[in-house]
Amino acid sequence: MKKSSYILALLFAISLCAAPLWGQFEGGIRGTVKDADGKPIAGATIRLYDSQTGRKYELKTNNNGEYRSTAVYYGTYKVTLVQNGNVIDERNNVPINPGEERPVDFNLAPTSGLTPEQQQKVEAQKKQNEKIKGLNASLTQAKEFEGAGNYDQAITVLTQATQVDPSQDLVWGYLGDAQRGAAAHASDAQAKSKLYADSIESYQKALALKPTGAAYHAGLADAYARSGQTDKAVQEYAAAAQNDPTNAGAYYYNEGVVFTNTNKTDEAIAAFDKAIQADPNRADAYYLKGQAMISKGTTKGDKMVVPDGTAEAFQKYLELQPNGKYADVAKQMLAAIGAPVQTTFGKSKSSSKK
Repeated sequence: MKKSSYILALLFAISLCAAPLWGQFEGGIRGTVKDADGKPIAGATIRLYDSQTGRKYELKTNNNGEYRSTAVYYGTYKVTLVQNGNVIDERNNVPINPGEERPVDFNLAPTSGLTPEQQQKVEAQKKQNEKIKGLNASLTQAKEFEGAGNYDQAITVLTQATQVDPSQDLVWGYLGDAQRGAAAHASDAQAKSKLYADSIESYQKALALKPTGAAYHAGLADAYARSGQTDKAVQEYAAAAQNDPTNAGAYYYNEGVVFTNTNKTDEAIAAFDKAIQADPNRADAYYLKGQAMISKGTTKGDKMVVPDGTAEAFQKYLELQPNGKYADVAKQMLAAIGAPVQTTFGKSKSSSKK
């Protein structure tokens, strides 16, 4: 064997036995995180930062409140405990040495020797967690009341929740839903009007906190529509579609319904077209588009003349919903304008049996 080949083979063999160079500079860290009651905190974040090198690491606690990493480059780190996006505690100047595993525990119990500032953060977080827990319970209870038709009780619970923490958009949105539901079921005209006005105010407060909340825009649009404020309703449905493109078909469909109910036929057709473009399988949009178009029809002798696309709208509805709730009416409309019933465009439905 040539000398050079021998040397290369020897170097290759040595490289197989050598430990990775970076492994010689790594250490580890482990620890347990417990709350103020001494219970393990799952899902908390442990952040490591070495200001000298800029190295950062982020770990998560398991269900037992434990975390561990055996691959931390040596250095001096600040170790920070973060829960729900808030810094709860930190340790400064924590050394990580090669080949060693540094224990760093976080115990948030009052007896854990926290500084007054750290203890204040712990208590504030504990109060916030309790507040959120109480609000979630209120939302659940309110939805149960609504499901049972007890809208007044739902409104009472949610109104109290807004007083506990008026900075939560979800609470205002839920209150708007409950007020709108109560309005829909109110028999007294004056009470109905006030409830819709209340729901409008609640949705506006939710949107002030979260302007991109599509559900709030949609709820506000419905409240406006039922209060006779058509233009504002259309604006809110458009805002909902813009902030939630995935469900834009539903918002534009509702916009079309608003125009239909206010006898704005051309606007309704345009809205249903937008709904169909966003969701080509929204059968009811085809049906209501067909109804709007047939209302623009005229008679010529004994024949009804309708705008182009009228028959296709009803036919597409039947293609998507052959046994739908509007199927019989759609067939009657097709018969009235002398168009065939089709299950797919260009193919007439055959009643003959083979």
